[in-house]
Amino acid sequence: MTQPIKIAHAFSNLVREVRKQHVGKGPEHITTRFVGPWAICELRGNLTSVEKFAVKSEEGRRLVRELRTTFIKEIYKDEKVKSHVEQLVGASLVTLFCDFDVDLDMAVTVYVFDRALGLDSPS
Repeated sequence: MTQPIKIAHAFSNLVREVRKQHVGKGPEHITTRFVGPWAICELRGNLTSVEKFAVKSEEGRRLVRELRTTFIKEIYKDEKVKSHVEQLVGASLVTLFCDFDVDLDMAVTVYVFDRALGLDSPS
């Protein structure tokens, strides 16, 4: 296994553990790709049992999406969590962007670092 693939796998595992610890359930499947200063994670199978119940209503769908995107951003403000991510890739985390599609039970999080990571995934 090449170094970028090992780091992508380790990054996915770290993201899964952070989500399990803070959300109560980790994604069933994560794919991580590196592009320049970005680590891009596609997460599938995220919804908890309570969230699956809540998204049956329009208000529940809105709340779950809003809570998921806002809460994930808050998690990475924790210095301990942020430090684990930074140590893994050897760069400082500047910000992150995330979105969650309730219908697809899919999230995308883009971690933006202070420099190119040199781990670009093959095309």
